[in-house]
Amino acid sequence: MKHIVVIGGGVVGLTTAWTLAERGHPVTLVEKEPTLAQGASRANGGQLSYRYVSPLADEGVPLKAMRWLLDPDGPLRFKPEFRWHQWAWMLQFLRACRGPVNRRTTARLLELGALSQASFAELNRKAGLGDFALRAPGKLVVYRKPEEFARVAERARAQAGSPERALSHDECVALEPALGDSPAQLAGGIFTAGEAVADCYQFCLQLGERLRAHGQFRGLVQAQAQGFVLRQGQAVALKTSAGEIAADGFVLAAGLHSRGLGKSAGLDLPIYPLKGYSLTAPIAAGHRPPEVSVTDFERKVLYARIGEQLRVAAMVDLVGDDARIDAGRVASLQRTVRATFPKAADYDRAEAWAGLRPATPSGAPVLGASPVGNLWLNVGHGALGFTFSFGSARIVADLIAGRSSAIALDGLQLQPA
Repeated sequence: MKHIVVIGGGVVGLTTAWTLAERGHPVTLVEKEPTLAQGASRANGGQLSYRYVSPLADEGVPLKAMRWLLDPDGPLRFKPEFRWHQWAWMLQFLRACRGPVNRRTTARLLELGALSQASFAELNRKAGLGDFALRAPGKLVVYRKPEEFARVAERARAQAGSPERALSHDECVALEPALGDSPAQLAGGIFTAGEAVADCYQFCLQLGERLRAHGQFRGLVQAQAQGFVLRQGQAVALKTSAGEIAADGFVLAAGLHSRGLGKSAGLDLPIYPLKGYSLTAPIAAGHRPPEVSVTDFERKVLYARIGEQLRVAAMVDLVGDDARIDAGRVASLQRTVRATFPKAADYDRAEAWAGLRPATPSGAPVLGASPVGNLWLNVGHGALGFTFSFGSARIVADLIAGRSSAIALDGLQLQPA
């Protein structure tokens, strides 16, 4: 079996390394941080949204973006950079903001979501993981604007056999009583049974421990990956701060850092950081947190109860490679959550976090073989890395083994420049 080096110790890299080891490949994992899952996997939204996968790039989004930029509490911030990559990415994003493109991408992501859900169940069973606050309370997407809700409700009702149900304001409150604590009048909501929430960070730590004990695991190399050694168009080694690591194959799953590493092999990966924020607030006696996973569609805020904490995640800031916490953005998020779920948790003790989510313009990850021999890609998952990691790992492992992908990969592979 091929010895594979997986670069990246977040949820995408860990699930890839585990899946490859389960397939019989000797696996080495390279991670620059002293602890696993310190990037976008650290304090993300915690939702496993296998059916709510519609990418940000959609018709109407450019006009919405102009309104968001003028709103001090809006979900979007933009800081121009004097870098061609930012502007090229945004141009590709605008090209993807068309209904037909969005529908094709969404259809493919729904297939990936279904594959990921099944792959997660298999991984969880075989790995025998402990408690990482996994629940399946379902997901409720609430809408404030009647015209927006009418559009999605009609689509949900037209899908025969769909698990999605359109609910009125009163039905939303009956399903999730915590919504009754807000004075806001909702136009309605779309509820999907079976969607899950979990602590991604705890999941990663536990899977890392299981991986260390796996018979096919060669070891964790804590080092900075610096680039690839190429010979006759093939990757033969990975250069790191701890020296070179030779292997039969390499999987690039290093999140945002994958772009720089890809450049060393002549690849131009279309990923850009979408900076997001989260609050993790403790839940105590007397609080009324939402039990259902809730997403506020217009405000782009999601809420997930993870154990005895409420995780609130939001915002899309295009500000480059800047993971610093902006106090103004945190204050904005605090205002929004206090107005929506005022009694849900102790927001005064909430821990703020910011992370850089590596996203492609279309919203679809880049999976599979690269133009460089022996180098495989598992990058660009955006805000759905936790959700898609299991299916993506299975696809990459299948392709490395010479098998066909479980789903069609058009729209999910690196396109020629």
